[in-house]
Amino acid sequence: MQIKTHNTTPYDDQKPGTSGLRKKVKVFQSPNYLENFVQSIFNSLDDFQGKILVLGGDGRYFNRRAIQVIIKMAAANGFGELIIGQGGLLSTPAASNIIRKYQAFGGIVLSASHNPGGPDEDFGIKYNVSNGGPAPEKFTDTLYANTKTISTYQIAEIDDVDLDVIGESTVGGLKIRIIDSVADYAELMAKIFDFDLIKQSIAAGLITLRFDAMHAITGPYARQILENQLGAAPGSVFNAVPLEDFGGGHPDPNMAHAHELTEIMFGDNPPVFGAASDGDGDRNMIMGANIFVTPSDSLAIMAANARSIPAYAKGISGVARSMPTSQAVDRVADKLSLPCYETPTGWKFFGNLLDADKITICGEESFGSGSNHVREKDGLWAVLFWLNLIARKRQSVADIVHEHWQKYGRDIYCRHDYEAVDTEIANGILGHLRSQLNSLPGKSWGENVVKYADEFSYTDPVDNSVSANQGIRIGFTNGSRIVFRLSGTGTVGATLRIYLERYERDVLKHDQDAQVALAELVEIAEQLCEVKKRTGWTAPTVIT
Repeated sequence: MQIKTHNTTPYDDQKPGTSGLRKKVKVFQSPNYLENFVQSIFNSLDDFQGKILVLGGDGRYFNRRAIQVIIKMAAANGFGELIIGQGGLLSTPAASNIIRKYQAFGGIVLSASHNPGGPDEDFGIKYNVSNGGPAPEKFTDTLYANTKTISTYQIAEIDDVDLDVIGESTVGGLKIRIIDSVADYAELMAKIFDFDLIKQSIAAGLITLRFDAMHAITGPYARQILENQLGAAPGSVFNAVPLEDFGGGHPDPNMAHAHELTEIMFGDNPPVFGAASDGDGDRNMIMGANIFVTPSDSLAIMAANARSIPAYAKGISGVARSMPTSQAVDRVADKLSLPCYETPTGWKFFGNLLDADKITICGEESFGSGSNHVREKDGLWAVLFWLNLIARKRQSVADIVHEHWQKYGRDIYCRHDYEAVDTEIANGILGHLRSQLNSLPGKSWGENVVKYADEFSYTDPVDNSVSANQGIRIGFTNGSRIVFRLSGTGTVGATLRIYLERYERDVLKHDQDAQVALAELVEIAEQLCEVKKRTGWTAPTVIT
């Protein structure tokens, strides 16, 4: 095996975000752009020679080409074995499971998650560490520093690997294993949930379901588990074939983008249960007949009912949520006397808590939830949790949600996204908010009296690392909140997210429309941040 060293020059825009590096495909196709970033990953690692690296992605455009490059660079840099999903496909939670199951040194996951795919759309790459989770900030800081000084990269001059045939081969001392992308993950799910009970409920007609895979990675996983193993009717999983451009759709599981599923669930004769997942399979949308379950409520309901699931029957150690996620799970934790942690946005912040067994279940408002079974959020896991819960309780989704609200109260919640805002304008909005923080406590808008106003900073209780500037929080004495945060998941400009939350204990007011209930907070948010005034826009890009 001949190894060649190429000279290169740094790019100045390779700083990883909360989920790795995401750029337009054409950026990744720039000379040496991908190679620079991959070599910088390897340059940031110690003692990996001869070890196992897991490799796979969500199948979006450029996935196959990138995998061939990474194979050759991994060979040149001294890895001993590569485990690759058939066709180059691995959902993000499946990749996490494989890293953990086969005790790999780490893994490279190719995905831009819920972002659109295609030649003119987005691509992404991130490194996951040996626990199966995204690399911590200490590593990504080192990685970014290396991208700014890189001068050479190494690549083996070998033929492309056939990604479509399961089996093992050896190239110059490098062992390459192409594995079934679904089998290990399906085996894990069968250990967590009561598949026999779910299967019986489906066979008896107590559960009917539709799952929208959005032409993304979860299609093969959902077909195998929901249809082949649990017996859902053929066609229950639709848009099931992963496509490089996701069929021209936007693989973000919300009612705006999963419109086909939404029409089914709010149409005539809807099934008992509906769900969707995103580009790389780590997000989920949960629906019932004529009801949408917010991710914040879904997390709280799962935490409250964890003992109904075989894997968690003995109880859970604690829960965690990202800071912008509603406080619904906090109320469950308080009633059940469980530890509850508030972390920055980004799944990597849950990793230390999971590894230290401080928490068992965690989630975020951006359609992500998971547990200690892997170190990524897991869309299909959440779907199976709900199916197991429905089968156990023998209730509809709506009844489960309303029963939960009656016991804990309802956190009426919504997120307004302003996408692709000019970066200078977005930073100006955050600066304007910061300038008001000291003067806000005590200020009132009707019944909304400001209790606190701050910029969230997180100290990890396991390693004491500090993550500052994680979003601006405005909390009111009545339990309401407004949170402002710039997101790092887009590839153009900046996305300003505004999170709105109002707590309602009165059962008679639980069914009110969220937009109506939150209208006053929407007006307060605009007065505080002036996003419409500063951008000239009249409404958010997306409301979820």
